[in-house]
This record gives sequence, C-alpha cells and structure tokens, in this order.
Amino acid sequence: MSTPQPAEEPRPPFPPFDAESAAKKVRAAENAWNTRDPQKVSLAYTADTVWRNRDQWVSGREEVVAFLTAKWERELDYALRKALWTYAGNRIAVRFQYECHDADGQWWRCYGNENWEFAENGLMRRREASINDLRIDASQRRIHGPRAEGDESEIPI
Repeated sequence: MSTPQPAEEPRPPFPPFDAESAAKKVRAAENAWNTRDPQKVSLAYTADTVWRNRDQWVSGREEVVAFLTAKWERELDYALRKALWTYAGNRIAVRFQYECHDADGQWWRCYGNENWEFAENGLMRRREASINDLRIDASQRRIHGPRAEGDESEIPI
C-alpha cells in the first residue's frame, strides 16, 4: 500500500530565475540536505520527481525518501556545500562538495554537479547528479557541519 503524499505546497522562489532567486534556491537546498531529514528534503520535489544520482534512477517522493534514508545511514556525519553554477528559465546548475565517513571510519569528500529543473510552483521535478568520491583522512576535512549563520564563503576547490 502506498503512503499518501503531502500536498504540493509552492516553494518560492519561482521560475523563471534571476541571479538572486537562483542563489536563494541553491542555499535552501543546501540547508535542507544538511538536516539529513529525508521526509523534509522530499517536500522540495514534485510528487512525480525524477532523479539520476550517479548510476541510480529514483522516481517519486516515496523513492526519494527511501534513497535519502539509505544514503544517510551509509554517509555518516554528512555535511554539504553547494554553489550556483548557472541558471536559465526554470533550470539551475550547481556544483557541490560534501564530506562524510562510512561505518569503518573512512572519511570521503564527494565532488559533483547537479542539473535541476523546476515546475511553476517552485518544486524540483528533475535532478541529475554526477558525483566523484575522494578518500581523505580526517585531518583533511574542511566541511564541519552546516554553514554558520551569515557564512557566504565559496566552496573550496
């Protein structure tokens, strides 16, 4: 039996995006993902959203919640930074980095790019992510949790 989907509440800012609204959308996504709350994060996507994450396809909010639940069970102490790359109309491209460790204590820095497409109500209907993983020592970490209030720093290269 399928779980009832929450109503699709509009999520400003709405497309078409300008530099300011695209940057707000990117920061909102970063903040949401840093909560590591799959249910909360899923509400930013349309009920019929389609994702490609690495080599995996995810369709709909229920699959998003299952995907994120499994992700954050594996990727411990996950901390993310996103940066606007470009925007046009109802699309935004971002680059990102996140760090996490696995159950064995191995730390990882993951680099990637995402392409997003939004519905008129501001919910994301398509997300395509390409991600590369780099094994790091704990001493090499540079992302230690969500951004502090007012932190507008670029993500390091």
